[in-house]
Amino acid sequence: MMRHRQLLLATACLWALSCASLLSASNPDGAGLLRVSLNKNKLDREALTAAKVARQQDSRLLGAANGGDEIPLVDYLNTQYFGVVGIGTPPQNFTVIFDTGSSNLWVPSVKCYFSIACYLHHRYKSSKSSTYKADGETCKISYGSGSIVGFFSKDNVLVGDLVVKGQKFIETTREPSVSFILGKFDGILGLGYPEISVGKAPPIWQSMQEQKLLADNVFSFWLNRNPDAPSGGELVFGGVDPKHFKGEHTYVPVSRKGYWQFNMGDLLIDGHSTGFCAKGCAAIADSGTSLLAGPTAIVAQVNHAIGAEGILSTECKEVVSQYGEMILNLLIAQTDPQKVCSQIGLCMFDGSHSVSEGIESVVGKENLGSDVMCSACQMAVVWIENQLRENKTKELILQYANQLCERLPSPNGESTVSCNQISKMPNLAFTIANKTFTLTPEQYIVKLEQGGQTVCISGFMAFDIPPPRGPLWILGDVFMGAYHTVFDFGKDRIGFAKSA
Repeated sequence: MMRHRQLLLATACLWALSCASLLSASNPDGAGLLRVSLNKNKLDREALTAAKVARQQDSRLLGAANGGDEIPLVDYLNTQYFGVVGIGTPPQNFTVIFDTGSSNLWVPSVKCYFSIACYLHHRYKSSKSSTYKADGETCKISYGSGSIVGFFSKDNVLVGDLVVKGQKFIETTREPSVSFILGKFDGILGLGYPEISVGKAPPIWQSMQEQKLLADNVFSFWLNRNPDAPSGGELVFGGVDPKHFKGEHTYVPVSRKGYWQFNMGDLLIDGHSTGFCAKGCAAIADSGTSLLAGPTAIVAQVNHAIGAEGILSTECKEVVSQYGEMILNLLIAQTDPQKVCSQIGLCMFDGSHSVSEGIESVVGKENLGSDVMCSACQMAVVWIENQLRENKTKELILQYANQLCERLPSPNGESTVSCNQISKMPNLAFTIANKTFTLTPEQYIVKLEQGGQTVCISGFMAFDIPPPRGPLWILGDVFMGAYHTVFDFGKDRIGFAKSA
């Protein structure tokens, strides 16, 4: 249950945001370039923990999806960056998250009577708009942390000084999730592809494109990570601001429309491979989350390298103790790594299917333990194979695997690190388009203020998606703050350059 003080705080934060003028209509770089100023809020530790739980629920939903509408990969409690748009004539202002991980625009409706969240946020009043057009189609969007229910309407949307005419959007009539009660935002403005838009409503960039409002078919994010800066950054429609980045952008094609998804390679720790994504992983650039989410097998290695404290996994240590030497011998004998765990009897599949796929439909709780052991075995294979490449001895390899078991990230909370050790932590690098994109410790460690003290946490959290959709990385604001990001919907590609 949320304390009364938290409700007052959430309301006060929203009031401050609503009263602030966040839009900038200046356009020094030529016609068709639209700037939207972003406001930045401090991260809250409790919100981060709740968001991680929701992210785990999202991964199960996404892993079980077999067609139909894809489920958005977002929980918004830990989102820092917001802006304001106006809906209707005259404009009714709403604080929204500009989210590349979903595609619909939604705000609370004045007809939302039975959800507390609606009464804590601005509500759209169609009777007050001269450009409102009824649609009436009902809809529902499911998130890991809950669902919203509402109906479609059409009205003009003011973004900066551009008016998008007749934009189809959702008036929500039910917002049951605590996320929307605590959230310091009124609604969401989705910037994903139309393929994941509920009700086939065009995302706002598509409407801008069709109405020929933009000079170029791109939008770009510059997220200001300086905690003392008055501006949180800028979202630019129709082009890029050269003052926001250094050098040239590296572009990678969109591999699957829906989310802004692309193919990436290995994650390196001080130049050393973590193995799991060496042959490729999918990745999504997601402005709707603050952190970096990826496979547990890699996040555990990152936690070990930076000294993050996670949970003690007895199942993992049991696998290493009982089967570690057998795994090592099978790998030395050139056994296909994907088949090692099935050969020793810990997994039911040989690599052609995900061991996690369909776990929700398994009959009987006794099967859950075997799935956990299988997952632990698969991680141990990755770790041991990595150490074999480094020509380590058997004793050192098994000792390392055992240590990683202790660094497994907690699914219900953050992995903390010592703030005094940040300067001694390694650089981490993502491989994208055969180039490395480095994150320094100052960039991937998140500092939270709690009770007058600074708490430091790892910017990485575990997020496991089974094949064929995964393995999958979610590159949130930690990455997008370090690298100016261009979303090119004209050429279906994503570009990254060092932020200025």
